Amino acid sequence: MKEYANRQQGEEAGLAETSVLQQAAGTGPGERVPIIEVKNLYKIYKVGETKVYALGGVDFTMYRGEFCAIVGPSGSGKSTLLNMLAGLEKPSKGEIIIDKIHIEKMKENELVAFRRKRVGFIFQSYNLLKTLNAVENVALPLSFRGMPKRRRNEIARKYLKLVGLEKQMDHMANAMSGGQQQRVGIARALAVNPRIIFADEPTGNLDSKTTMEILKLMRRIVREQNQTLVMVTHDNHLASYADRKFHIVDGKIFKIEECRHDEEEEIE
Repeated sequence: MKEYANRQQGEEAGLAETSVLQQAAGTGPGERVPIIEVKNLYKIYKVGETKVYALGGVDFTMYRGEFCAIVGPSGSGKSTLLNMLAGLEKPSKGEIIIDKIHIEKMKENELVAFRRKRVGFIFQSYNLLKTLNAVENVALPLSFRGMPKRRRNEIARKYLKLVGLEKQMDHMANAMSGGQQQRVGIARALAVNPRIIFADEPTGNLDSKTTMEILKLMRRIVREQNQTLVMVTHDNHLASYADRKFHIVDGKIFKIEECRHDEEEEIE
């Protein structure tokens, strides 16, 4: 997924968009709007004469404003599934409907445009340019769409403030802690106003205390920004910070579990 780290683009919009989407879908504030629908999804690789099923008939729905975790051991198919949802790999069979669009039918150039407009990524390795400061890193994807420097920097500062980095905006990436770099990564994903944010083991390089802070931060942002966040992790405890856990083993979802949370804690 690294090759797409600096190719994310999108249009900025306010929370009023949620109301518009609900009206278009015929739903009210208390009803859930499907954002990802997966139907009978397969990914099959051929190894000589043998067929290997990375995904073996997966079905589920994820909703707008929901934090979902795909959790499973190494080799379970979770990363393959994430790549499918993000349009980075083609399925062998089945349907993937994102924001009412069948992405399994798209050509590669259409998928690139789709990701730019609708998808944000948070990476385990942060994928920041070390020679740029926090504002410049967050603003970088917006520069690819020709947005004026002043405007993209305004947007970058807005989201850096949201993730608690108001005092580190001018800090170079290579002078920031791992937790601060990941917060910059979250701000960068939010700045392009995606429909969905995909996070691939986003806390894998962080210590336990910082991991908890980042997970709580992501959960709070999902609530405040009405974002849809899909996180892949091998850790069942970390997955518990999501609204729902999608347990995957041997390429199949064997359980979808609702998660209960205490009142949200403020992140300094």
